[in-house]
Amino acid sequence: MVTVVLCPGQGAQKVGMGRDLAERFLAARETFEAIDDALGVRLSRIMWEGPESDLTLTHNAQPAILAHSAAVLAVAGERLRPVALGAGHSLGEYSAYVAAGALTAPDAARLVRRRGELMLEAGEARPGAMAAVLGLATADVEAACTEASAGGAVAVPANLNAPDQTVISGDPAAVERAGEGCKARGARRVIALKVSGAFHSPLMAPAVDGLREALPEVPFAEPAFPVLANASAEPVTTANDARRLLVDQLTAPVRWVACMRAAAALQPGARFVEVGPGAVLSGLLKRIVPGTEPVTLGTADEVERFLA
Repeated sequence: MVTVVLCPGQGAQKVGMGRDLAERFLAARETFEAIDDALGVRLSRIMWEGPESDLTLTHNAQPAILAHSAAVLAVAGERLRPVALGAGHSLGEYSAYVAAGALTAPDAARLVRRRGELMLEAGEARPGAMAAVLGLATADVEAACTEASAGGAVAVPANLNAPDQTVISGDPAAVERAGEGCKARGARRVIALKVSGAFHSPLMAPAVDGLREALPEVPFAEPAFPVLANASAEPVTTANDARRLLVDQLTAPVRWVACMRAAAALQPGARFVEVGPGAVLSGLLKRIVPGTEPVTLGTADEVERFLA
């Protein structure tokens, strides 16, 4: 049976993440140590001991989640083979390229830390907001965002997570108007998110040049298997396309529904395995592709059961 690897994105972090992996598996411990060395920061200590306020900072949360995914891959990667396809949600796309051998874990951690810094700077230059819209079709969310964008303020669909779950992003006033528009169209709930910027929206444009400059500074090999790009929902097979689409991803929506439908169509009957903290992507997959039974590999116990 072939495998589709799924890698989670920001929001999956929590204090204590990955510590059990480091305690039980040498390969995981070595992965965390290599990433700490590459960053020049004891990221593993922040992951395991907190405080939560430090872990949730964008430039810490992003490499922390990647490090957790990379540690699982270091332990269980051989048993996942053959991998036919990879996909990651937002920063998880970088983890998927680690799984595909295109990036080393330390290099990817340095990249996503820089990505996080650039996104934080963009958010400070033009403060933004994000909100999760539950129980409303994506087309209706898009219409509400279009109505709410006026006077130079914008709101856009940023994360197309499920057919009835979309995250909107943009200027605070426009996001608030869009949220009210979604409620008027029948949304079950609109939940404001605690974020440091309007991710996956035009407000992230100031981060684009910095990331475009950072990507060529890191060795990027041809991926051993295709990775579905968030920005296009199409499989990427070359390093050049990967770099280009990772830059596009900063301001483009995460087309997760389209990615998962593409994965199911490209690899019918494949085993889906979520690698990293939490099980958010597994839950979304079950709603997007009914009948799938994904495996989650995040804790040491889950990895041990999988290896057994």
